Formats: sequence, structure tokens, C-alpha cells
Amino acid sequence: MTRVIGIDPGTGSFDFFGMDGDKIILDTSVPVAEVARNPDVFLDAVKGVLPLDMIVGPSGFGLPLTTIGEMTERELALMVSEAKNVSLGGGIRAAVRRMKEAGFPVYFTPGVIHLPTVPRYRKANKMDMGTADKVCCAALALRDQAELYGLDYGETSFILAEVGYAFTAALGVSGGKIVDGLGGTAGGPGFLALGNMDAELAVRLGQFPESVLCSGGARDISGRDDLTPEELARDPERYPDAWNMLLESVTKRVAAMMVGVPEPREILLSGRLARIPEIYRALEARLARFGKVRPVGRRAKVAKEAAEGAYIIGEGLSGGKYRGIVDSLELRGARGTMYDHVLLKGVKVDSP
Repeated sequence: MTRVIGIDPGTGSFDFFGMDGDKIILDTSVPVAEVARNPDVFLDAVKGVLPLDMIVGPSGFGLPLTTIGEMTERELALMVSEAKNVSLGGGIRAAVRRMKEAGFPVYFTPGVIHLPTVPRYRKANKMDMGTADKVCCAALALRDQAELYGLDYGETSFILAEVGYAFTAALGVSGGKIVDGLGGTAGGPGFLALGNMDAELAVRLGQFPESVLCSGGARDISGRDDLTPEELARDPERYPDAWNMLLESVTKRVAAMMVGVPEPREILLSGRLARIPEIYRALEARLARFGKVRPVGRRAKVAKEAAEGAYIIGEGLSGGKYRGIVDSLELRGARGTMYDHVLLKGVKVDSP
């Protein structure tokens, strides 16, 4: 049996999920701001379940499979932008450095753009096709569908919409492999984030801080800086633009993924907002035109889906019962960086 935990660095919280064989040993969540202020909080959550065979994450944008011993400042810069969401980026950087000092058995895992299963033409001029946590969500969804229907991993087929607090992403899985993805900054708006940016707007903005990427979404169109997803769900008629922006964004992403996965077995929903009953029901109604809709099944009661998916990847990398999921997703074949596919002329994008 393997003793593994997965870590998801979300916009609002770091989530931890782990198992020892069939026994859950960790299922908790820590606010990002708390981790940024005091990384020892992060370490304490891990130390409480030592010894471990493997820890997966927090992997940020993602890397080809990398051990913590192989991490240099360059890999850390590729994995976590210095400027993006100061609390989150600072929390990940501090946590990684502390785990390296402590000698924890950590692996960092790829984002969608690193995977060999995504055609090169779909990667052109993309960076965010789905961060490492979205790949972890796909691993969880793959296990869930395979177990529910008695399928081999290579028979799974679905579109996964991950509706988080800040960002919304969508992944297309066919034959047990991720074949396409729209990350949180590359598709439509989320609750906080504007998603894809009109190039004309980008040109006129000129230089702008990465904090912009966490603005311009459903909350901003509502006119209330303190609006929560739960409040929006309770009274959508009061904020019709925010409600329709959010729901239509998810619907458009799912529709786009059907170009690469034209006949998915089902549409799966995950993420904090998808667990709010009113939002889930509204999305289910809109997405029903594309096929069966249901939430991703999970065992965690507290930690988000990505943390449980990270555990699944770690268990598989350790040679456990989920090694077939790692093989199906071709995680060991991940290569390159998120800077490799920029084709634009007249500009230079410098990688770390």
C-alpha cells in the first residue's frame, strides 16, 4: 500500500487530501492568505501525516514531472509567476522552499500544455490551456467515470468544466487522454476573472499588472465588490448580468470542447461554484443539450477535487492501483514549457 497526499493551491485556499491504502489520512483546507503569512501552517498540515511515500503539488502552472530535489529557482519561476495573485504565488513559493528544506518527497506535475496528447496546433500561441490542478481534476474525473461505468481508463470520454471561485476552465478527454483545454485565463469569464482578453483591449492597455487577470468577471459586472457566489446564487434576478455571464461562459467552453470531443459520454462539473446547488442546477439545465450532466464523484468531504486528483496521480506514480490513470494521461511524456508555442512576430516573450 502507498501513503500519498495531494495538494491543490487554489485562489482562496490550499487543500490537502491523502490516503493510506483505503484509509483517508488527510482531508483539510487552509486559507491562502494564512499560508502566505505563515508557511509553517502549510508544513504542519503535512507533518501531521508523515511518513509519506509521495506528495504531489502544489504545482502552479505545471512542469514536466519534476522532483523537489530537481527544483531550481528557474523551475519555480516557470511554475509560479512572481506577480500573479501575490498571496497565492507567495504562498506556493514559500511552501515549496520549506518542503525542500524539510526533505519532503514531493513531485510537481504538468499542466495541459505540457502533455503530448494535445496536438501542437492547439497549443499555438497558448500558455494557459489548464494549469496543473486542472490536470489533477481530470485524473479524478477519469477514475470516477471508469469506476462508475466499469470502463477501462482508455474508454473514458468526457468534457470537464471546472468552475472555481476566480477562474473557470474546461478540458476535453477522449480515449482516456486530455486532447484540448481552455484554461482560466484563456476562455470566457469566471466569477472573478475576465478570462480571455480582446486583443484590441490588450493593445490599448499596454503594460498591465497580472492582478488584472483576477478582475473583470461576474462579480465586477454585478457592481458589488463584496458579492459572493452564494449571494449571486440566492438572488440571480438581482444580478442578471453577472448570472448570465457566468453561466454562458461555462456553456460556451463546453461547446468549444466538443470540437475536439464531439461525442463525450457525459459533461462533468467540478469546482467550488459547481457545488453551490442553485448554480449546479442552472448549469445542468443549460448543458443538458450536450448530453448527460453530473458532478464529479469524490471521496473528500473538505478538500477540493484537484487535491484528490493530485493524490490519485501520486498514488499512480508510486506504482499503486492508479498507475493506469498516469499511463493513460501520458504524464511521464510531458515536456517543454508554457513559453514554447508562441508564434507571434515583432515581439519576444522571455522565459525565466
